[in-house]
Amino acid sequence: MKRLIPVVGLLFLSACCSPKAPTSGDAGSVEIVPASEVEWQKLNPARGDKSPQAATLWGDRSGEVPTGFLAKFVDGFSSPPHIHNATYRAVVLEGLIHNDDPDAELMWMPPGSFWTQPKGEVHITSAKGESSVALVEIDQGPYLVLSVNDRFDEGERPINMVPNNVVWVETPGFSLDEASPQSAYLWGSLFPGHPNGTFLKLPAGFEGELHSDAEHLRAVVIQGELHLEAHEGAALIPGSYIGSFDRTRHQIHTDEEVILYIRTLGRYSLFRTN
Repeated sequence: MKRLIPVVGLLFLSACCSPKAPTSGDAGSVEIVPASEVEWQKLNPARGDKSPQAATLWGDRSGEVPTGFLAKFVDGFSSPPHIHNATYRAVVLEGLIHNDDPDAELMWMPPGSFWTQPKGEVHITSAKGESSVALVEIDQGPYLVLSVNDRFDEGERPINMVPNNVVWVETPGFSLDEASPQSAYLWGSLFPGHPNGTFLKLPAGFEGELHSDAEHLRAVVIQGELHLEAHEGAALIPGSYIGSFDRTRHQIHTDEEVILYIRTLGRYSLFRTN
């Protein structure tokens, strides 16, 4: 059975990336996929109409590359026990999701929750609410759904973390208060060239620039509406994806509190301009 655990904070920021509509940044390039334009397909075609829906944001679920996609479940969905060939990480964007051992007590995770599912471990996934949506990412595909008869254990252990277990810390150049950006470490290594994932929380009324020196920066809106100059200032709602490559400067602002999930191979910096 999985457990709720707190996580330590992270003292740096990062951002995200996507496969459509490339636009030019200061030195690199930017790709943007609004949530309203994602293309939904069956996540597990073998289940027919009972299959959840999936929309790829970056990568290729059937390939061997790092991949991020949205998974959508109908109210009352519950999968049979199964395993995956690849470990995945996920963040709840909408609705309520339960993901645990088949005999575990139900623990519904609301938006802003983070969980990991180790490869080879038997589990079920259930959903409650008119529509439940999660961001799912893998480091290497393909992403397969396999029988419990194929189970295996490589020593990884799962985590379920609801929002009140997230530990927010100050970011460089900002104090730790409700009017300042905050970040939280989720996974990975901070050494240059190593992948890592964080939450970045921006307060309402924030105007600034997100500078990336990493090979790539991938960000997905988890909560609120983010305004991005490269998207002509239009609001990017939860499930929207931003990807940048090489040295890139993102000009952003918020009207309400916004939370981003950020995956990067390097560090990035945030500056206030208002």
